[in-house]
Amino acid sequence: MTRVEGSAPAIVFEHLSVRRGNNQILEDICASVPRGGNTVLVGPNGAGKTTLLLCLIGEAPYTGRILPDGRRGAAWPRLAYVPQQLQMDGGLPLLVSEFLSLERQRRPLWLGLKAGARARARRLLALVRAEHLENRRLGDLSGGELRRVLLAAALGHEPELLVLDEPEAGVDFQGERLFWEVLDTARREYGFTQLMVSHNLPLAAHYATHVICLNKCVRAEGPPRTTLTAATLLNLFGVPIHLYPDQCDGADPACPQCGALHGPDHLPSDPGQRLNVLAPLPCRGCALHMPPAATAAPDNPAEAGNTAGGNPHA
Repeated sequence: MTRVEGSAPAIVFEHLSVRRGNNQILEDICASVPRGGNTVLVGPNGAGKTTLLLCLIGEAPYTGRILPDGRRGAAWPRLAYVPQQLQMDGGLPLLVSEFLSLERQRRPLWLGLKAGARARARRLLALVRAEHLENRRLGDLSGGELRRVLLAAALGHEPELLVLDEPEAGVDFQGERLFWEVLDTARREYGFTQLMVSHNLPLAAHYATHVICLNKCVRAEGPPRTTLTAATLLNLFGVPIHLYPDQCDGADPACPQCGALHGPDHLPSDPGQRLNVLAPLPCRGCALHMPPAATAAPDNPAEAGNTAGGNPHA
């Protein structure tokens, strides 16, 4: 069963700091990642969000402690990581099913996949609602399609902790929503803990169970409704952002469907629609409750993520 806010921590950051030369990247980070939940890191560019993830997976030096289970000497959880970008050859003649079978396939791919490897690839694709991509070339996928394949590869490690760095970046809004739904379904079904960086505040408010607001230090932490307040987000980003209708003060134009105020990340997804926010158009928060698209629309295939698994601190 998935645990939520208030459960024992899967990870605790204890007085963690990162300094590079004269640049203080992170300072005295004290925060926790509740077990079984979806913890989302939010903050402006340059806040240190990616650096914190790199510390967690053992790819960046730091002072302080990172404690699995919140205690010294505890075993590290099985971890999978999906980074922000992956540089890959677009002409790579590798099918999605072959890519997902690389760890299990011992004979050359040109001899064909073993039945067990192919069945495993299909099972992983089903987890991310991407069965139709099985026989597509990896280099022909859109950005959103590739991200779902990379998520499938990460889930293939059967992680206890899944770490993702802006996995939905470069994907259109419907594609973002589908990606978050897939993640939420997988987390609830398999019970892993999730820690991700995202700039999509409406989706974070909807799907996160725990939020850490970061700008070199922790500015706020807790459940999304009490953490992603207008006051906190104004302090964090320097602009008014309103995610909950009952927290509005009437200072800005409102969405005609929910009455929520429009901040920069709460406007209609089409920039052309932002010229008249009083028109009968949904804000991005309202769009969450619209029927999802069956698949993500094609987007920029040049932006991608990658996967890695294991114990970074072994």
